[in-house]
Amino acid sequence: MSPVLAGVLQLLALIAALALVYRPLGDYMARVYSSPRHLRAEKWIYRAIGADPATEMRWPAYLRGVLAFSVISVLFLYLLQRAQGGLPGSLGFASIDPDQAFNTAASFVSNTNWQSYYGEQAMGHVVQTGGLAVQNFLSAAVGMAVAVALVRGFARSRTGELGNFWSDLVRGTVRILLPVSVIGAIVLVACGAIQNFAGIHEVGQFMGGAQQWNGGAVASQEVIKELGTNGGGYFNANSAHPFENPNPVSNLFEIFLILLIPFAMTRTFGRMVGSLRQGYAILVAMGAIWLGFTALMMWTEFHHGGPAFDIAGGALEGKETRFGVGGSSIFAVATTLTSTGAVNSFLSSFTGYGGGIALLGMQLGEIAPGGVGSGLYGMLIMAVIAVFIAGLMVGRTPEYLGKKIGSRQIKFAASYILITPALVLCFTAVAMALPTPGNSMTNSGPHGFTEILYAYTSGANNNGSAFAGLNADTQWFNTTIGLAMLLGRFVPMVFVLALAGSLAEQSPVPKTAGTLRTEKPLFSGVLVGTILIVAGLTYFPALALGPLAEGLAS
Repeated sequence: MSPVLAGVLQLLALIAALALVYRPLGDYMARVYSSPRHLRAEKWIYRAIGADPATEMRWPAYLRGVLAFSVISVLFLYLLQRAQGGLPGSLGFASIDPDQAFNTAASFVSNTNWQSYYGEQAMGHVVQTGGLAVQNFLSAAVGMAVAVALVRGFARSRTGELGNFWSDLVRGTVRILLPVSVIGAIVLVACGAIQNFAGIHEVGQFMGGAQQWNGGAVASQEVIKELGTNGGGYFNANSAHPFENPNPVSNLFEIFLILLIPFAMTRTFGRMVGSLRQGYAILVAMGAIWLGFTALMMWTEFHHGGPAFDIAGGALEGKETRFGVGGSSIFAVATTLTSTGAVNSFLSSFTGYGGGIALLGMQLGEIAPGGVGSGLYGMLIMAVIAVFIAGLMVGRTPEYLGKKIGSRQIKFAASYILITPALVLCFTAVAMALPTPGNSMTNSGPHGFTEILYAYTSGANNNGSAFAGLNADTQWFNTTIGLAMLLGRFVPMVFVLALAGSLAEQSPVPKTAGTLRTEKPLFSGVLVGTILIVAGLTYFPALALGPLAEGLAS
């Protein structure tokens, strides 16, 4: 079987699996967030944290809940790392330095999972399972809660109440993420991923020195790493490591986990707003971008540029032979078009255009399908922008799902889409202008510039993947990327919840002959065009200096 055919068959199998679970999972999540009943275990949690799940919150109260919980999470994870040297199960590892502990705490709480450390050489079992793995669940649940709050803003009328953050957080964790993770972990163990609390073992000699590996609860952390679109690997090689991702079957399953909830949440959205066709319209836009990027990535990586490519069947440098070009390309697009950041190949070794595709996927805002929760609310923000543009074109007051999109709503949406590019471009400009950050670059020219642009794009967009040619374990990068992650995660949430509150206060607008039909394929096309134009105009100059220049020169 040719490598190209194998890649296409993997893609078709993935689409079939996602289609199979789309309806039941989407409907189930809608019931979870709409049910007035609470499980016994959930009631115990509410008593422990002192929360009343029946209390409805307006958007400022909902936001305070998000921020208070996240601040406490950052402090707890920071202190846990700083105390690692004195904890049992630390495998003899020392406490984490202050700047790296801050970076890691900000990373995992913001659902970024950027790692400036070697996982198997820095973090013991307690920090891995009691700190990082826990935040994989909680940060994902926070994103889902914010998305559901925005959906309620569209669905409700004449009220500013968006639900209860603590209830949404607990339900998302207990009823959705935990059950799927248990099943997924069993599948990964069956595929060969390890699951233990073993210590450090010497497994042989490598390049004149002893090669050592430590065990860990890898399968259980791997599944929520992908399902929650987190991305932080137990090992430095991430999903290229055979303990995390043993074979092509586990590779395809991990891609399935990455895309599962983000795509299914469009069904949840349609069910909660009372129009499944509206959810399908968002799904079509997401799917079109994802398929387009996947096809482009596979073409660039399979494109033969010389005798070595002809013999290998594609650009195999930096890719695991057990996955091949097809499996690596599909994984790379899935992880950069979501907020996952996991990698099963060396992105810095991709072709110039291939690296640019991964970079642009993040710069779109990771909305096709995006992270758990963040992908849906990011896409809905872009839908508001698209409706506004379409309304201007036909001379009508823009409306979406029966809600008027006025100056107040468009200001919130515009602020949302501007904050991340501002963080990326400003931090990149400062890093390139100062003499010290440039010393971390292992490459010069366009590729070296792309390393720094990629790092801040990954951080501010809460992706977490790395171009892997940049030494980011410095005080400068640990601090600035940490700030980019926190600001890129929580400042946009302010505008999302403010928009949700303003929409929930409105009275529904009746449909007329001039109402834009946002459930039609035409609107999906307008939405895709809006996304590509907004991202292209914002980032094109920076892309021209990096991956485009490198691709044209190769």
